[in-house]
Amino acid sequence: MAKMNFGGVMETVVTRDEFTLEHAREVLRDETIAVIGYGVQGPGQSLNLRDNGFRVIVGQRPGRSFEKAKADGWVEGETLFTIEEACAKASIIMCLLSDAAVLSQWPVIKPHLTAGKALYFSHGFAITWPDRTGVVPPADVDVIMVAPKGSGATVRSHFLEHRGINASFAVQQDATGRALDRTLALGIGIGSGYLFETTFKREAVSDLTGERGALMGAIQGLFLAQYETLREHGHTPSEAFNETVEELSQSLMPLIAARGMDWMYANCSTTAQRGALDWMTPFHDAIKPVMERLYQSVASGHEAQISIDSNSKPDYREHLNEELRQMRESELWQTAKTVRQLRPEGSAE
Repeated sequence: MAKMNFGGVMETVVTRDEFTLEHAREVLRDETIAVIGYGVQGPGQSLNLRDNGFRVIVGQRPGRSFEKAKADGWVEGETLFTIEEACAKASIIMCLLSDAAVLSQWPVIKPHLTAGKALYFSHGFAITWPDRTGVVPPADVDVIMVAPKGSGATVRSHFLEHRGINASFAVQQDATGRALDRTLALGIGIGSGYLFETTFKREAVSDLTGERGALMGAIQGLFLAQYETLREHGHTPSEAFNETVEELSQSLMPLIAARGMDWMYANCSTTAQRGALDWMTPFHDAIKPVMERLYQSVASGHEAQISIDSNSKPDYREHLNEELRQMRESELWQTAKTVRQLRPEGSAE
């Protein structure tokens, strides 16, 4: 593991050049890896591991995801099993169920966590708030994590494009003395480009804050506020959408990803520079207290409890689908469908 300078702070980083795929295969040579759950992260991580030459099986409850696993080439009774069967057969149990499903399936998984096995997560939620989730692993198993910084679909698409997606890693419990090697081998096996060190708690708190903040919650709120303001002052839907979402997502964000916001500020018109510099601070000052309130709500476990409570309601899915329908059918995102169809490459739908 190497130390690298991130803006003046030294952090531990592991790359594929340092911890090679060949070494990862050697570390896990005698292991059977059970990927539990075939929803968001399960397909990408399991298929990447399989394609990279590891011994992998899948555990999934009957239903749509079970059928998807079969369509992806997992064979029922050979490489595709019930959750209980897969856990019994595995030496490494990769728990990639949703947070709500982890809670409901923990009584099925826990009896199969016998001494020397490893319990793997891609999110720190269940382990960080055990008083709320009830997930307390036995003391004689490794408890480890690799958390890709992207969706399961991106984990797979980057792999197929021979690119790596960055991921964080953590060891919560090292019962065997091999926990770190197992963690890094799995991280390389699922296709990580590089891995940076974290803890279960830091990952869970930063992840929940990010989802509610800049990654999804805040950006949708910002989009909607600007779009509504433009529409209320007489701008057309196409103009409001292009100036709010399209230019950001199609032009600026790729440049920011490649070169940074500092480069964007230095390479835009003088009018844009002046305006962005002048309004950056008012936006920061308005948003910072909201972000602090959000962080404290996450760190205290309040957001975790909201998620647990809402996901456990019998009508949760019905209410969720209604909220998603309202967003999908809003003028903002209906306008987006038309704009996407007008892009030179055609619709992405």
